Amino acid sequence: MQEEETLNSEHKKDCANCGAELKFKPGSHQLKCEYCGYEEFIEQTKSSFEELELQHYLKVVGENAYTNTIDLLNCKHCGANQHVEENYKSLSCVYCGEPLIREDVEREGWILPGALVPFQLDSKKARGIFKNWVNGIWFAPSKLKRAALDPEGLHGLYVPYWTFDANLFAAYHGQRGDYYYETQRVRTKNGIQTRQVRKTRWSSASGSVKGFIDDILINASHKKRRDIPTKIAFWDTKKLVAFNSKYLSGFVTEKYTVSLKEGHHQSFQEAKHIAHNWIRRDIGGDTQRISHADIKLADETFKHILLPVYISSYRYNGKEYHFSINGQTGTLSGTRPYSFWKIFFLVLFIIAVIAVIAIFAE
Repeated sequence: MQEEETLNSEHKKDCANCGAELKFKPGSHQLKCEYCGYEEFIEQTKSSFEELELQHYLKVVGENAYTNTIDLLNCKHCGANQHVEENYKSLSCVYCGEPLIREDVEREGWILPGALVPFQLDSKKARGIFKNWVNGIWFAPSKLKRAALDPEGLHGLYVPYWTFDANLFAAYHGQRGDYYYETQRVRTKNGIQTRQVRKTRWSSASGSVKGFIDDILINASHKKRRDIPTKIAFWDTKKLVAFNSKYLSGFVTEKYTVSLKEGHHQSFQEAKHIAHNWIRRDIGGDTQRISHADIKLADETFKHILLPVYISSYRYNGKEYHFSINGQTGTLSGTRPYSFWKIFFLVLFIIAVIAVIAIFAE
């Protein structure tokens, strides 16, 4: 119980000037009061965040292990688990917009994040990026343009990820393919012609590769509808800072739903892909075949980290559309609806113009 009380005391920080709640100021290492403007620095830990030894967690404490507890609100509509580092009277789900009920809060265990990438964009800049994107797309419904101006429609969200590091060693057998060309004579209706035909000369290849794999990122949220678009899923993990709950103030945090064990399994598939790329490069030639690869990982470590994203969702004609902005780089990805009436009237206008031109052409 003492541990939980200590954690909760870090969640909220009151303004020393007016008593209001301080929130994290994106692009800084400060908390700021939205009422009087008072700012307070977030004290940085002297030691950097640590890589946790993977096998210890998998064997000793297992996939259901946790090192702390948090308050979570579960959306009854889409199932997203959301944690908010502030007091509030009402809140909508960041994914589907359905209202969340404070009384439904549950306490759950989690592996405490080791690090996070703080937001570099505040909500005003994010709305500006979203608005510019909306204004630049054709045939967008007017309601979508109004949604782009809605300050409540865009939510800052810390998304959970696992990262895995390891030393990789792989012994392999395969074949190296080198291209060469032969001249062939073919009969056509215009007579005999020659052409160059590419062929491949194969030779046996074997050897080994080794190296260090750094920060394999595995999205720790398993629901398909909440996948982070590939276009924006690039963060500079060199900018990670040691976890401090003060960075979460003013934002929503999603708890991981992919266990450490499952995340590790996914990371091995990524490591296998990396190993095969190294092997192909080691074999050389123009093309390669890998018949066998014995891949081993050693000194495996992991981190649970949080990465910043702005999320907006919008329903139009019964269909849900999602928009995401990378909270570090500002890169945007979104799906968009089309306005039937805007397209309809444009087609009518084009037909009318063609008809007028045809009349005057006579």
